[in-house]
Amino acid sequence: MSTKDASDDDGVRLDKWLWAARFFKTRALAVEAVEKHRVDLNGQPAKQGRDVRPGDRIGLAQAGWRREVEILGLSMTRGPAPVAQTLYRDTEQSLRDAAAAAERRRLSPEPANTIEQGRPTKKD
Repeated sequence: MSTKDASDDDGVRLDKWLWAARFFKTRALAVEAVEKHRVDLNGQPAKQGRDVRPGDRIGLAQAGWRREVEILGLSMTRGPAPVAQTLYRDTEQSLRDAAAAAERRRLSPEPANTIEQGRPTKKD
């Protein structure tokens, strides 16, 4: 994985960084999330072509909670997950929100238990 130095001034496109840091499986999904305003950069709406730099904060709308990360490094290519996790750091508030969301999921009822009947038969 070619990781750029923090001293580089040019930055990396937001959609490419989100893909390289493994927040999204494809760049197309990263672009779609940015276009739907599910991603913001330093508290402001961003476009997929906006350059990110170390020290920037990215907010991501996850399922049931909001994730905020601080950029530690830049990468132009997607690599192994352990390397990708070194590109960012979750904020304290984000970690608390993630724990609260996990607890809500744990305490919520199992959707399969609400089904009273099975699949309909041909006769039904």
